[in-house]
Amino acid sequence: MAAVHDLAAYRDTAGAGAEPMRVAIIGAGVAGICQAIKLQEAGIEFTIYEKAGDIGGTWRDNTYPGCSCDVPLHLYQYSFEMSADWRNKFADHAQIKAYLDRVVDKYGLRPFIKLNCAIDAAVFDDATGTWALTTEQGEKVDANILVAGTGQLNRPQLPNIPGTEDFKGDAWHSARWNHDVDLKGKRIAVIGNGASAIQFVPEIAKEAGNVTIFQRSASWVLPRPERVFSEWEKTLYRRFPWLMWIQRTRMWLNGEQLLLSFRHMGWALKKAHVKESEEYVPDPEKRAKLLPDYDPGCKRVLFSNDWWPAMGRANVEIETTGIDRITETGIRTRDGETHEFDAIVYGTGFDTNHFLGPVDVKGLGGRDLRAEWKDGADAHLGIGVSGFPNFYLLYGPNTNLGHNSIIYMIECQTAYVTQIARKLRDENIAYADVRATAQAEWDKGVQEDNAKSVFASGCTSWYKTADGRITNNWPNSTLTYYRMTKRVKWDDYAVVARGAEQAQAAAE
Repeated sequence: MAAVHDLAAYRDTAGAGAEPMRVAIIGAGVAGICQAIKLQEAGIEFTIYEKAGDIGGTWRDNTYPGCSCDVPLHLYQYSFEMSADWRNKFADHAQIKAYLDRVVDKYGLRPFIKLNCAIDAAVFDDATGTWALTTEQGEKVDANILVAGTGQLNRPQLPNIPGTEDFKGDAWHSARWNHDVDLKGKRIAVIGNGASAIQFVPEIAKEAGNVTIFQRSASWVLPRPERVFSEWEKTLYRRFPWLMWIQRTRMWLNGEQLLLSFRHMGWALKKAHVKESEEYVPDPEKRAKLLPDYDPGCKRVLFSNDWWPAMGRANVEIETTGIDRITETGIRTRDGETHEFDAIVYGTGFDTNHFLGPVDVKGLGGRDLRAEWKDGADAHLGIGVSGFPNFYLLYGPNTNLGHNSIIYMIECQTAYVTQIARKLRDENIAYADVRATAQAEWDKGVQEDNAKSVFASGCTSWYKTADGRITNNWPNSTLTYYRMTKRVKWDDYAVVARGAEQAQAAAE
């Protein structure tokens, strides 16, 4: 459907006598923007509440050197807004942020986005069937539907290491990169070697005097089939957009195949990792430190063409001795040795298991979402939670991927939520609440599949809670998820019609 810039022109799509439908979306990242566009196409009013001063989510926050997407761009963009203007196959953060800005402007979303406006609390009103929201500034707003597009990778996590406040040099988390610090010739400590470090270490190693990576466990790192698009290719894509769809489909199929590789071809992935390390890292002791002791896919498999050449540099060291504490001048390891540094970069990832972060959510009868999730988050289809009517998550529990594009999953979820919003509006329904039995059945199936997946093969990862429950990852194909979310099964919901008092409250 073409861009819709005037919601009022679409309000007559509602059924006769239907009450206004207001949707509050938390977060103006990839998920929140997608949901807004789907609601806009349905003629449903919405407001996006964004805690920061700009849109973009993770692509606004992460600006570290080398920051880019490890999913091919034809797949890492909205299917309804394909662009031919990408510079290279694996776009950097600046290109993706610019793409999101273009999408927001094309669909006229900016008037519906409240920046610097975090939602602190959301309380469901049983009597009116609406959500009462409180912003960080104390403003009170109401909504019929609450959609959380807060994601899983937006709250930087610092390690619990004694002495972090004692260090006198510069220190920062990779997601809050300090671009004011000149790293040329400096001694730099990097704590962690996950997806962010894989990208920024090769960049800072080019100018730093020395980079020491403090590693708890190695990562599987495979080559990335990167390339720059020529102008004739871009022209071809503009003239024949269906060619982009062919590329997108091919990349999607490659992603689905990667899931099968985790299950059945781990040996091939290991072989590719070892081949790269042997080609670029002549020191056998360093190579040994960089060889993981778990199966590929148990933790996120990383793709880079720069990592292995960087590991072969003489000014890059790998330290596997555990950290005892951080001192005023550096890091002391458990063997008693003190390492002196000018700067410390924390590549320690994000708080991934506490979905919604600081937002306090209370549902029917005052049920507290944090209490409901004390043993690990779960949601029906990763979207809805029983006892919290008209509340939906995007990129929620058990919808993260290790093999394909999360935007594919988000489009499935936003279409699903829009179906619900349409029904509530058109049939004058107060709210729909996921049945506890439906949620439990879904969670049981996901956990059983996860228990048989590579994610449960023995490593410690951000996919899991402290007690080992896998709360983040989807263990099956994205096609399976699409089929499950294509149509809402209304038997999975308890639907409550709007009464006279509710209609009056909604009108106000």
